[in-house]
Amino acid sequence: MTTVTRFAPSPTGLLHIGNIRTALHNWMLAQKSGGRFLLRIDDTDAARSKEEYVDAIRDTLAWLGLNHDGEERQSARSALYEREFQKLVEGGRVYRAYESAQELELKRKVLLGRGLPPVYDRAALHLTEADHAAKAAAGETPHWRFLLDRDAPIEWVDGIRGPQRFDPAQMSDPVVRRADGSWLYMLPSVIDDVDMGVTQILRGEDHVTNSAVQVQMFEAMGAPVPALAHEALLTGAEGKLSKRLGSLGIGELREQGIEPEAVIALLARLGTSDPVDPALSLAELIAAFDLSRFGRAPARFDEAELARLNASILHRLPFERVSAGLPAGIDEAGWDAIRPNLSTIAEAADWWAIVTGPITSPAFDDETRAFLASAAEVAAGLDWAEAPWAALTGALKEATGRKGKTLFLPLRQAITGMEHGPDMRALLPLIGKDQVVERLKV
Repeated sequence: MTTVTRFAPSPTGLLHIGNIRTALHNWMLAQKSGGRFLLRIDDTDAARSKEEYVDAIRDTLAWLGLNHDGEERQSARSALYEREFQKLVEGGRVYRAYESAQELELKRKVLLGRGLPPVYDRAALHLTEADHAAKAAAGETPHWRFLLDRDAPIEWVDGIRGPQRFDPAQMSDPVVRRADGSWLYMLPSVIDDVDMGVTQILRGEDHVTNSAVQVQMFEAMGAPVPALAHEALLTGAEGKLSKRLGSLGIGELREQGIEPEAVIALLARLGTSDPVDPALSLAELIAAFDLSRFGRAPARFDEAELARLNASILHRLPFERVSAGLPAGIDEAGWDAIRPNLSTIAEAADWWAIVTGPITSPAFDDETRAFLASAAEVAAGLDWAEAPWAALTGALKEATGRKGKTLFLPLRQAITGMEHGPDMRALLPLIGKDQVVERLKV
């Protein structure tokens, strides 16, 4: 059976880092087995769903390279939901109820006061057709609940959490449709998963109880239950659940100069004991992806670690990958020279300014100025096609006896205006002979 996974965000806001991790892992599951990764926009909440968020979801996935093999929108699937809902009505698996939120809260408080679990008492099941007719005549419109089968426990082997067991007698029959006819999350999601042929559902552990209910919904529809796996939620670097992680999105990371390769490298292994390795290719990450390697402990997300990883990956990126984001004039040789000093691509402009000039060198004492004047004469006489930095420093070392920092630092400061930076062997050919000679004449 072909593996089919899905990512089903609600377009009521921007994706945050936890959403992105879920999308990535579902994509990797599909990629590893040559399966299909589907995008479903869960936009049944018409009041809160916005098209700008739909566009942002697509843009985020595209930036990360998480191409999907199909897209559906729940707002366009009402006829399907209605058809499947009526089948459940006819089969006696959904029923009408009328309690208000206040009535339900009162029932809940009474049960808790008696030391009992606050489970819905199914009072609506005892209503007769005459009762329903009377309520309709009085202008009362029902909401609909899914009737849980309480005769047997709900069980599955979770891909991350292992064997799971829920007692449906301790669970309330969930409301699946509001009195105004609109849908809640639970039932349309199952109908879509069946219709779209989803074979694997991977999501956060906050959905475990939802999954228990949805197992019975799949069964009520006569459909196989997809393989289920629930990941531990993210925590911040301080080890506590972080409100910031609930809002930290790709837009903010992109503004910080974080590359998609860094996001993928970190999130691919976040929650496992496997090391985060900037040298691994995407193909290697996919090949090693295994749900059994994910633990149940909260996964720690550290923005500082992401920044360090970003710099390490940036140093490995080829010119073709970054050329569009570089300042005009930087060629492959220029990129190779400056990239070891970058934390983000945006910093390339500052380092490239060292090549193009002008630069401001520090004030030197008379002895150093004399040394640099000698260096200018030597540089002017060099064959610039033959490793000019090695030739320049070699000649000056022999002529002056200088070595180490006393030899190299004044040259770097005069030529670049900096005490550190890119390899001078790579910089000198980029700056050019005439410019180097001129900068040495301080």
